[in-house]
Amino acid sequence: MSNNYNPLVHHRRSIRLKGYDYSKSGAYFVTPNVQHHLCFFGKIIQGEMIKNDAGLMIEKWWIELKNKFPNIELDEFQIMPNHFHGIIIINNVGADLRVCPIPISNEPIPVSDEPIPVSNEPIPISDEPIPIS
Repeated sequence: MSNNYNPLVHHRRSIRLKGYDYSKSGAYFVTPNVQHHLCFFGKIIQGEMIKNDAGLMIEKWWIELKNKFPNIELDEFQIMPNHFHGIIIINNVGADLRVCPIPISNEPIPVSDEPIPVSNEPIPISDEPIPIS
């Protein structure tokens, strides 16, 4: 399956501001989605989002982001069954040692010709709601 953009198939228009430099500091509204729109993070029951283990993991790591990247602040976020919304404020944009685009040494980076194994088996998701404490 190719993820290349094809204007004959993909008809989404960009919501980006023309001329805006998205590499600069600022507040960004992000919406990561689950591949194939699977309801991976929980379900909505009587108007309330009930997170499963995967949804709780997303919540934990969203909150943990500020500890890994001290140049960000986190604002509101909402986890939905197959995506989540969040506002992230990025300050002092730039790479540091955690995000290093070049190797530390002069040694070449080893590359394997072996394909990465991929399973087409569906991941089981429990229908049991997780108790909220």
